[in-house]
Amino acid sequence: MSKHVEPAAPAQPGQFEPRIVAFFCNWCTYTAADLAGVSRLKYAPNVRVIRVMCSGRVDPQFVLEAFAKGADGVLLGGCHPGDCHYAEGNYKTLRRMRMLERMLRDMGIKDGRFRLEWISGAEGDKVRTTVNDMTAKVRALGPLDLPGKFAEWDKEIEELEARVGSESAPEVAHAR
Repeated sequence: MSKHVEPAAPAQPGQFEPRIVAFFCNWCTYTAADLAGVSRLKYAPNVRVIRVMCSGRVDPQFVLEAFAKGADGVLLGGCHPGDCHYAEGNYKTLRRMRMLERMLRDMGIKDGRFRLEWISGAEGDKVRTTVNDMTAKVRALGPLDLPGKFAEWDKEIEELEARVGSESAPEVAHAR
């Protein structure tokens, strides 16, 4: 383990603090997070960890739901390829999450808000580094605020419906 420990960057007063949801594999990444805690390695407190039995159990829908519920970033941690306790769960994860990354880009969610990392149970330092790095990148990106955007989009739809319902709407006149 490295002796040169970079502490998590402290938040400045009034600075945006990202909310990051982390899905950690029970056998590797969660164990590494536990090791980081036992080793007293400090990392940013912005991550809320959800323990899953295998990264292969994380459906892309879970990631989308986390963003929809207000997460600014999602971190997925699993065993290194070839070390999965369920033989090929992390390969399944890799395939699914590559497709999800393309979909997130198409939805306008910038790179850096979702991250997939392979972290073994002995890599507590990597958990600290990954969490601190992701927190800094998401902080630089600013808030995602998907729930707020949903409200704006709903309002736009209601306004459009109201305009289409009226006789004077240009869209209705064009359709006639």
